[in-house]
Amino acid sequence: MALFKITGQKLNPVKDIIFSSYFDKEKKLQSFTENNLEELFGLEFISTEFNLETFWLDSLAFDPELKSFVIIEYKKVENLSLMDQGQTYLNLVLDHKADVLLEYINKKGKTIKKHDVDWSQTRVIFVGPRFNTYQKRALSPNLPFELWEVALYDGELIEYDQIIPTGQTGNKDKKSLSGSAAREIETFTVEDHLKRSTQDIQDIFQKIREQILLLDTRVQEKPVKNYIGYKVNWYNFCTIHFYREKLKIHVRKEVLNSDKDKRFDKVPSSYEWGKTPIWWMDVSTAEDIDYIFPAIKESYESAPDKK
Repeated sequence: MALFKITGQKLNPVKDIIFSSYFDKEKKLQSFTENNLEELFGLEFISTEFNLETFWLDSLAFDPELKSFVIIEYKKVENLSLMDQGQTYLNLVLDHKADVLLEYINKKGKTIKKHDVDWSQTRVIFVGPRFNTYQKRALSPNLPFELWEVALYDGELIEYDQIIPTGQTGNKDKKSLSGSAAREIETFTVEDHLKRSTQDIQDIFQKIREQILLLDTRVQEKPVKNYIGYKVNWYNFCTIHFYREKLKIHVRKEVLNSDKDKRFDKVPSSYEWGKTPIWWMDVSTAEDIDYIFPAIKESYESAPDKK
């Protein structure tokens, strides 16, 4: 992607910087990323170089929205065995849940129990300056792995760019996992959620979905266990929960200016679903779409991860 700086009516290209001139070692990239996990991925940092058996996980983090653990690995050079390594680390975390929980309690000073965590949503994030074609094609929206490329530019600019899988979400790649990961990791599709609702509710969802995706070409649709989320990078500005006769739609914003009729309810802060207030409204008729979409747009426009 070419970046330019606006100078009057002219565009001046922003020069990219050789990655190793700043991040000369993986540890430096690791420390920088760990110090900015919330801003980059919306994650809570737990531990660095976390030891399980004979392995050391570069970074251990927690996703407060999904209530799941995240492993982050840093790669300065291209490595063909990313997926194998990712699967090994998934199995380590799932096979040593008590150790992972204890690490969270010791480092965060907060109590957490085994049933408080959604272990099925455990995932691995790989961060590095570049990934090769083989690694990118090995990605699947149905596997719990993410690739993020980091680029540096003149003017102290840095970019973390997620590689979006190009595969289809209709086929579950469970055969690609083994051990505890094959038994416990779950991935979901839009179709999994649609079948929970009547045809009328499905039709309403499709109309809302179309409008959300038109907000920005970068909007990503991410089905997880309890909802379908919509985000630009990591911040879900809208989540849609499916019931037989309705949709429950959540948006995030300090104050919803578009909620003139006070039809939204506020999620209690005790739920600990994030720092930004979350509001929800039930949608059961096509007439509700015109009321709720301005709130969705408000939430999108205030999302902190938009560039």
